[in-house]
Amino acid sequence: MFTVSLIASPHAANLDSELPGGLSAQWQGGSPRILAPGIAAEFDIPQAPADADRVWFDLQVIGIDLAIQPAEGRRKRILIADMDSTMIDQECIDELADFAGVGERVADITARAMNGDLNFHEALVERVGLLAGLDEGVIPTVLQDRITLASGGATLVATMRAHGAYAALVSGGFTAFTEAVAGRLGFDEHRANALLIEAGVLTGHVALPVLGREAKVEALQQIAARLGTTPQNAIAVGDGANDLDMIGLAGTGVALHAKPAVAAQAQIRINHGDLTALLYLQGYSARDFVTV
Repeated sequence: MFTVSLIASPHAANLDSELPGGLSAQWQGGSPRILAPGIAAEFDIPQAPADADRVWFDLQVIGIDLAIQPAEGRRKRILIADMDSTMIDQECIDELADFAGVGERVADITARAMNGDLNFHEALVERVGLLAGLDEGVIPTVLQDRITLASGGATLVATMRAHGAYAALVSGGFTAFTEAVAGRLGFDEHRANALLIEAGVLTGHVALPVLGREAKVEALQQIAARLGTTPQNAIAVGDGANDLDMIGLAGTGVALHAKPAVAAQAQIRINHGDLTALLYLQGYSARDFVTV
């Protein structure tokens, strides 16, 4: 048995009430369950449909995300999430670079690294090197003035934790930012790279080893083992190439508003919904949401 999820942007709320029923009939499925009117619905089908890819592309044109998963075990005990351009709307290193006068150069490297065109470790070392001499006081300024939380993130974390899940923020960014973001969103723990600072300025170096693609996988494995479960019991979300292995290992892996090369390899692609889509994918309805 499989579950089909249809999810729209909460801002557009353009999920036609007749679409779930029509698609379910086409795929010989059961009665639709409305999780949020105009935003999310789901129904069960006996087998994965052969025309799923074509329907996915057709629905993208009208701003609707489609996901098909095994019906059993959708609700997860672990949430593991990337930070930059996932739980927040920005790339922290790009914001720091703007203050350092190297914004365009660093943003270009970031974009290529997140799309998988550059080695993440080497790209991070290069970008951090360009920040040498930047006053550490810029960090709280960036946090206060430039960092915004991604839509639906606080509800995602609060709802999953209220239902017994463990939430981990695992970033290839920096602890100076993950600590603040994890605190604001209510994550149980955070992991990231540490910027090295001497005499109040950034040295242009990051503490080794670099937390990158492999470290995100290790984090998921370690957290699952500590909780007495497996990565199959996790939902993972990210947008960059360094998230792909983590997304692939988790029971439910989601590429959220991801780079094209990343979305093409992910289990589930959410291009229109916000972070509450991860709740709908697990069968939560809007009535179950916990807001903070």
